[in-house]
Amino acid sequence: MTDKKRIPDEEGQVPSVSRCNASSAKKAARRLSLMYDTVLAPVRLKSSQYGILSELHSRGAALPTVRELAEELVMDRSTLGQNLRPLGRDELITLLTDPKDRRSRLIALTKVGVAKLNEAAKYWRIAQDRFEAAFGKQEATDLRSVLLAIAHNPKFAKQK
Repeated sequence: MTDKKRIPDEEGQVPSVSRCNASSAKKAARRLSLMYDTVLAPVRLKSSQYGILSELHSRGAALPTVRELAEELVMDRSTLGQNLRPLGRDELITLLTDPKDRRSRLIALTKVGVAKLNEAAKYWRIAQDRFEAAFGKQEATDLRSVLLAIAHNPKFAKQK
């Protein structure tokens, strides 16, 4: 539903605010992604790439499989694969064969990837501070909690 074409609710009233949770979340996500991408531009990373590198770094020596990383990032494996290609091309990550299951690939952050993540961290902090200054520090904390609760709630997982 677009904001220009409002559909009457159960009581015949046209809502003044979009009632579609998915649409509202997507609009906010696009706005935030654009802001973070703009701030991260000097280090030639998108916010999605920063998120992947950050997640890999947070795991330390516990290398995730493609499936595990996709689950943690709430992405399908195909989309994650598309996001990993440029990171691999730029030698920020490497894919290794899992010694326990040769069919699986483990994702490792390279030294170049760690350096890029460290370089990007100061720009990410600028974007983070900018958002919190505009939205409120506590409100941002509360928002992250709500969004993560939604992202990891099995009730919203793929259903038939």
